[in-house]
Amino acid sequence: MAPPPRVAVIGAGAAGLAAVKALLDAGCEVTGYERGDRPGGLWAGETYASLHLNTSKGRTEFADFPMPADWPDYPSAGRVAEYLAGYAERLTPHLRFGSTVTHVERDRHWVVTTEPGHRQRYDAVIVANGHNWDPRLPDPGYPGTFGGTQMHAHDYRSSDVFRDRRVLVVGMGNSAMDIAVDASYTARGPVLLSARHGVHIVPKYLFGRPADATGAALAALPWRLRQRVAETMLRLAVGTPQSYGLPAPAGGLFQNHPTISDTILHRLTHGEVAARPGIDRLDGDRVVFTGGTADPVDVIVWATGYRVSIPFLSPRWLGPDPERLPLYQRVFHLDDPSLAFVGLMQSTGAALPVVEAQAKLAAAYLSGSYALPPLHDQQRAVARALRAAVERWGENARPHMRIDFDQYVAGLPREIAAGRSRLVRGASPFSPEETLV
Repeated sequence: MAPPPRVAVIGAGAAGLAAVKALLDAGCEVTGYERGDRPGGLWAGETYASLHLNTSKGRTEFADFPMPADWPDYPSAGRVAEYLAGYAERLTPHLRFGSTVTHVERDRHWVVTTEPGHRQRYDAVIVANGHNWDPRLPDPGYPGTFGGTQMHAHDYRSSDVFRDRRVLVVGMGNSAMDIAVDASYTARGPVLLSARHGVHIVPKYLFGRPADATGAALAALPWRLRQRVAETMLRLAVGTPQSYGLPAPAGGLFQNHPTISDTILHRLTHGEVAARPGIDRLDGDRVVFTGGTADPVDVIVWATGYRVSIPFLSPRWLGPDPERLPLYQRVFHLDDPSLAFVGLMQSTGAALPVVEAQAKLAAAYLSGSYALPPLHDQQRAVARALRAAVERWGENARPHMRIDFDQYVAGLPREIAAGRSRLVRGASPFSPEETLV
C-alpha cells in the first residue's frame, strides 16, 4: 500500500487544530506549525479582560468535543483557551510550536520553510493561519492631524488605559461595543461611538434563550424570509438601533454581521456612551464629525477590523487580493487542490463548527475517500456562490469569503457524500504522485 500523504498545517488556532485532528482521524501524516508557544491562536494569546464568546457555547463548540455542560452559555476568553488546550491534548505530538512559516513554495512537492531557514517537503498544505491578527486602519487616513493617542482594538487589554481620558471608539463590531462599554466605566465623560453605517444589535438572550439558538430555529427557511421574521422579533424585543441614537443598519439582518451585545444599549440609554456619526477630519485635540459637530478627544480606538494576510504564500497562489481568492467550497484552491484553506471565510455564525466541517472535507480529499468534481464544475460552483453572496451581502462586504453558517455547515457533509459517490462512479481520488509538477 502507498504510504499516507504527508500534510503540513499552518496555524494551531481553532482552524489549525481542527485540521490536524481531522487529518489524523483520516490516517494522514500531519505536522502542524504554530509560531506561538501554545495551541489556541488568538484565544490563547493576550486578549482584553472582558472578552467572552459572542455566540453561545451550544452553537460554538466542536461537534466532536462538546464544551462542559456546567459552563455558562457565553464562556470567557480564558475558558475558550482552556477548551482549545483540552482539544489539542492528543494533537500535541504533531504540533511544532515556536515555528514561524516564512515561505510555502511548490517544486515537485510543497516545500515549507520556517525560521531560521529549515525546509520540509509535503504532499499537501492546509493554510489555517487565521485572519483576525493583521489590524486594518482607515486607508486613506482621515484629513488633519490628531494630538492624542491612537490605538487599534487589537492592542486593547484593559480599560485602565482610558482612565480619566476622553475616548472615541470608531466601529460598530463586537470589539467596538465591548471596548466602548469597558471604557464607559473609567473614561472622562461619555465614551463616543462613531460609525458611518449602522448594524443590527442583537442581545445575547432573546425570549429566554441564547439569541443564536433562537435564530437556528429559523434555519430551514429561505434567508429573506428568515430575515423578515428575525427582524420583527428583534424589533419587538429591543427596538431599532436608531431609537438609541445609532445609525440605521446598512443592510438587513443576516446581510451584515450583527453585533452581539447585552450591555451597549444599557450604556447608551444611561448616557455613558454617546453615538456620533462618521469622522470628517481630525483637528488637533478634537475630532470633527460629518455634519460639522466636533468633540475634544484624548484617545481614538480604531475598531476597524483586520486584513487577510497570508505572508508565506506568493501572489502566484493568492492573486492580487487574498480576500478575493476563489476556493471550491471555501476550501480547495482551483489551480491545485493539494493547497487547501481552513478558516478563510466570514460566517454569519460561530467559526468553530465551520472550520471543523472544512477540516473534515479537506481530510476526506487528502485521504482519498472523497473525489472533487471536474474543474469546470468547481469553477461554476464558485461563480454561483459568489453571485449569491454579492446579491445578499454586496460587492464591498468580502463576498468571496461570506458563508451562511447553517446552510454551509449542513452542506459540507452532503458534499463529502457526493464526493464518495463520484469515487464509486470512477472519479480519481487524491494521489500525491499525481500532483507532482
